[in-house]
Amino acid sequence: MKICRTVEEMRAVVNEWRACGLKIGLVPTMGYLHAGHISLVKIARKNADRVVLSLFVNPTQFGPTEDLDKYPRDFERDRQACEENGVDAIFAPTPAVMYDEDFSTWVKEESLSQVMCGVTRPIHFRGVCTVCLKLFNITRADVAVFGRKDAQQALIIERMVRDLNVPIKIITAPLVREEDGLALSSRNRYLSEDEHRRALSLSQGLFAAEKAFANGERNAAALIALVENSVSANGGKIDYVVVNARNTLRPLETIDRPALLAAAVYFGTTRLIDNVFLG
Repeated sequence: MKICRTVEEMRAVVNEWRACGLKIGLVPTMGYLHAGHISLVKIARKNADRVVLSLFVNPTQFGPTEDLDKYPRDFERDRQACEENGVDAIFAPTPAVMYDEDFSTWVKEESLSQVMCGVTRPIHFRGVCTVCLKLFNITRADVAVFGRKDAQQALIIERMVRDLNVPIKIITAPLVREEDGLALSSRNRYLSEDEHRRALSLSQGLFAAEKAFANGERNAAALIALVENSVSANGGKIDYVVVNARNTLRPLETIDRPALLAAAVYFGTTRLIDNVFLG
């Protein structure tokens, strides 16, 4: 497995692969890998000859009061996980490698990013789109795999790729959960034992809404209330709970098309997101 720290090192590796006619898959991550990330690696492996995993805590997607400085980092732990799971190259740049001091060019999606996480994190998706386009250009990947836990992010990246004619296929992989139902996230480590227990109310509320939908409920407000009541009863603070059309993220009052029931909540100071697909 190759470890690349600079753009030049990464390009040298992928150029060699390209010269051999090999197909390249990319798994963009911010590190502190868990089983959800490994599931993305496995999907990339099925769709490419070589897999690159990026380890980069991207500063441009964090707001000034967010958790950039304390975001978990453990390169050796991540390196071992990559080695054990068939990653062919790690791209682990520093912020200085990715952003020159006078960096001034941004990629901004202006429709899908205006709702949900985009409301309370207004610069987040500008940073996500910019760094992902840079990673696509640096790795020259044919395929990139994203997780469905970040459903809005995946949809925005798909839109960016379509609108800017980027020659890459985006695959959105299934959401992976801990055994107790909590959606896997690197931020779960912030939770105390009590907060973790209470945070299960998020997935429990989503599952209850999913069951109600399966039993015929089509009123979005009723499904939203199931999630909000579950979280609030366990001391969670709600950022948002929404039912939106799955492909446009426009809000629905009546679910008459494939929909995304998504939520962002806080337990303590930890922000968690989760979702289920309806229809």
